[in-house]
Amino acid sequence: MRSMSYLDDLADAIRAEVDPSLVPRGDTTRLFRMYALLVRAKGTSVSGSDVHDAWAAWALDAKPDHAAIRPFEDLDGTTRAKDEPYVQALRRVAARIGGPRLRS
Repeated sequence: MRSMSYLDDLADAIRAEVDPSLVPRGDTTRLFRMYALLVRAKGTSVSGSDVHDAWAAWALDAKPDHAAIRPFEDLDGTTRAKDEPYVQALRRVAARIGGPRLRS
């Protein structure tokens, strides 16, 4: 059993917003903690590039040769689209907690 922290609470809230069929297999605790950090740091301004970078950092341990471990800007549209459900989940959680907002 893991100890719970404010980041774990936030990670759990984000996980609850994502379709379970989209979550990678294996232990994704660190991945969702990175997503929690993005919510705290970027709030509703989190981008697909941010989400992808967090995933790539996590994936380096388990899948260092994965074809998608490269800058977001270098990915094709289909691969970029895979990050969008996570972007929306992070933004919904950020909106609920009142994190940093998009600047107009």
